[in-house]
Amino acid sequence: MAVSLEDQATGISYVLLPDEKMKEYNSLDPDDFVGKKPEDIALKFGNEDLIEEMVSLAAINAICQHVMKTTHLKVESSTNSMDLLSISKGDKIGMVGLFSGLINPIRKAGAELIVIEKNELLIQKNPHLPITMNTAELSTCNKILCTSTTILNNSLDEILSHCSPEALVAIVGPTAGYFPDPLFARGVDIVGGRIVTDGKKLMQLLNQNKHWGDTTQRTCFQKYLYTGMF
Repeated sequence: MAVSLEDQATGISYVLLPDEKMKEYNSLDPDDFVGKKPEDIALKFGNEDLIEEMVSLAAINAICQHVMKTTHLKVESSTNSMDLLSISKGDKIGMVGLFSGLINPIRKAGAELIVIEKNELLIQKNPHLPITMNTAELSTCNKILCTSTTILNNSLDEILSHCSPEALVAIVGPTAGYFPDPLFARGVDIVGGRIVTDGKKLMQLLNQNKHWGDTTQRTCFQKYLYTGMF
């Protein structure tokens, strides 16, 4: 999902929708949103309708990126939020959402791993992986890597409630294109996401069913370095 404002500030959001939502998703008409105030769309976030959640969070990201753009906020893009976890032998990593590409590096580092997933089918498909639906398992982990999709599927509060106060918590994913203040206030340490650097081109690519390519930029906010929006 992508929402673009008049000044080309653009927010994206991503979640894998269930099959029964396909018809509703495909029936969305961009013309229905032209001229609407993005804050009105953003304020619908939290109503548990997955389609509206996608649109609302994209609007929230667009608004945040409009503010970043107009205030010339310097956003850290060279730091990889994954690297900040400094995974090593003796760590117990809680992975919320299956980041398949990180399984081998974590194992090579000698760290223990537990994966939390809401999709029971993934557990069945990956019997060789330590996947569970029991979020309480996170209480024994000293480092947590959490997908930003938890914002969209309303599972973040439950996830954070099981994280130890001493654990290093990172939330990552392209949906995290917003200011990190609310997450830092809840005990999150790192927020890694993406902002859109070329909204016009991104919308063109999406209309062609192509990946956003070089129209986005990686971001990394660290709690101990962050001084606030302004």
